Amino acid sequence: MAGMRPKDPRTGTARTKAPAGKTGAGRPSARPGAAKPHAARPGAARPGAAKPHAARPGVGRPAASRPTGPKAAAPGKAAPRKAAPRAGGKPAQAGERLQKILAAAGVASRRACEEIILEGRVQVNGVTVTELGTRADPRRDEITVDLAPIAREAPVYILLNKPKGYVTTVKDDQGRPTVMALVHGVEARVYPVGRLDFNSEGLLLLTNDGELAQRLSAPDFHVPKVYLVKVHRMPKPELLDEFREGFRLDGRRLKPCLVEVVDKAENPWLKVTLTEGKNQQIRRMFAAVGHPVSKLRRIQFGPLDDPFLKPGAWRFLDAQELSALKNL
Repeated sequence: MAGMRPKDPRTGTARTKAPAGKTGAGRPSARPGAAKPHAARPGAARPGAAKPHAARPGVGRPAASRPTGPKAAAPGKAAPRKAAPRAGGKPAQAGERLQKILAAAGVASRRACEEIILEGRVQVNGVTVTELGTRADPRRDEITVDLAPIAREAPVYILLNKPKGYVTTVKDDQGRPTVMALVHGVEARVYPVGRLDFNSEGLLLLTNDGELAQRLSAPDFHVPKVYLVKVHRMPKPELLDEFREGFRLDGRRLKPCLVEVVDKAENPWLKVTLTEGKNQQIRRMFAAVGHPVSKLRRIQFGPLDDPFLKPGAWRFLDAQELSALKNL
């Protein structure tokens, strides 16, 4: 019948005429390779405005239009930052601090090696270095002290019973004999840790382990040291109590020390334990109260003692002694 629209055989309803440019039930025409338009969303950009980025890279865009540069950081995550350069734009130096290398090579203690550097006695690859922050690589750089090459040595630990009449240094400007003259047959360049004055005797540690020497000598690392001290006349008990509580010397209070009477003779022997090592501390303490020291002998250094080691003799530490020393 004229004017009547044919029915859809699937639904039984009259077919409607598709708008121009569309086919099927309101679907856009499918042209090969054409991208599908995005569905309209509330708040979509107005015509002519910049298009918002897709929620996921590549969705709704042809493959050829995907970005090829660095990926944007995921939402909620900060983009990775490059390491900031050091002041002046210089990168950090590789290697170890020069004074640490020298101490490990047995040149001297860490602190003494710093003085050697400041004196201009150290060269790295032929260039004299006087700055303490300088780093070097002992495996690749040529390091010399007084133009003599250094070499990493195996660590050596020696216990020496120092007699009177020797100074506790590697070299003495006054020409006096040093404790180094007592250590024969040791090729490693060892040096003493701490001091015993010229007229004192007793146990002394020598090593080329700069790290350990630095730690044992640090002001905040108090290694207990035990001395036998012979003084003129017996001090009064209250005076010994003053030493035990912290004696004032040269306007400052010393750390408390343990004092025990070993021999109650007219000129008694006392056992004194210190946990700090001021220069000639025991001699100065007793002299300040009218009881000068006539003899002083160190019988223990931290965990190290040896009553059978004769004056002038030395020996290497055993494994147990070394372990106890490093675990202080």
